Amino acid sequence: MSSILRFLSRLDWPLLLSFFFLAGFGLIGLYSASLANASIATESTSLLFGPMGIFWRQLMYLGCGIMIILITALINYSVLGRTAKLLYIFSAIFLIAVLFFGKTIRGTTGWFSIGGFGIQPVELVKVFLVIVLATFFAGRGRQITSLMKTIISFFITLPLVIFVLLQPDFGSAVLLFLIWFGMLAISGVRKLHLFALILGACAVAVLAWMFVLKPYQKDRIMVFWDPSRDPLGRGYNVTQSVIAVGSGGITGKGIGYGSQSQLRFLPERETDFIFAVLAEELGFIGIMMMSILFVILLSRFYHIALTKNDAFTVTMLTGFAIAIGLEVFINIGSNIRLLPVTGVTLPFVSYGGSSLLAKCLMIGIAESVENSR
Repeated sequence: MSSILRFLSRLDWPLLLSFFFLAGFGLIGLYSASLANASIATESTSLLFGPMGIFWRQLMYLGCGIMIILITALINYSVLGRTAKLLYIFSAIFLIAVLFFGKTIRGTTGWFSIGGFGIQPVELVKVFLVIVLATFFAGRGRQITSLMKTIISFFITLPLVIFVLLQPDFGSAVLLFLIWFGMLAISGVRKLHLFALILGACAVAVLAWMFVLKPYQKDRIMVFWDPSRDPLGRGYNVTQSVIAVGSGGITGKGIGYGSQSQLRFLPERETDFIFAVLAEELGFIGIMMMSILFVILLSRFYHIALTKNDAFTVTMLTGFAIAIGLEVFINIGSNIRLLPVTGVTLPFVSYGGSSLLAKCLMIGIAESVENSR
């Protein structure tokens, strides 16, 4: 008993509590979305696959995520640096395998289907990529020139980005690229090289527009600038999202009383647009509370990183904060029409077992660092 209490006392509770409350916001949003689904006739009456199935499945994923956090916190995190090459190989294998054996959902072959549950490998790859890049920047990256560091780290990331683009999952591919760029920026690379990268990224964006992006992906970007181009098609999602966010007011309409979500005007309520569901039903106050929780959670990663002197730990935990922060920024930005809709979900809040468990692994690693103090 004393060892358990000692273990619990050494955990970073602000990080854990912010995670629990964010997951609570997610369950509120999914419960509301389930109420809207319950009005639709369905053949399934099971708990996990019935009208309220997304809520109960997410609750199950949350329980598994808590176990992952506690188990990972007990493991010495330093082993991650020694297994970086193996993690990179696994990442490549997972992404290649899903292209051949994965399930296609809405045009993207990015999930393994096992017993009715979908597993999205790219979510785990995000965690592995941060660890691999942290190992590189903290090891050989300190012994080579800034330019070579940039080039080598780019070619470490590029194959994974290409495999994800082949699914095609443009949103996740962009996230992998941005994770690399963010970690490169904190690794001490020269500002001139970062500026050159930005220019190169602009050139790549032009080439991607011409030769890589699918017509529906181009439509998303064009509709972002002008939703009226296709108000009942590509522009419908973001238009309904903005209406839902704006209609929530200060205090919201109440859980289960959002007209856009309950009347199913708002699409992808469980994933891409759960922020709009919460904004409509909990209002500005609820959204501000959730935003504060995200700030606390991300700041705790950085705080824990500062307790260690080794470059690997600092870079890895900062990389986790970058990965989570990017998803938060992109998802909320797309919900309020600041960014194009790319299919990026809201961490800990949107429905999805792969995303939730991968983020819990990040928290578990951070707690392992805290536990090793």
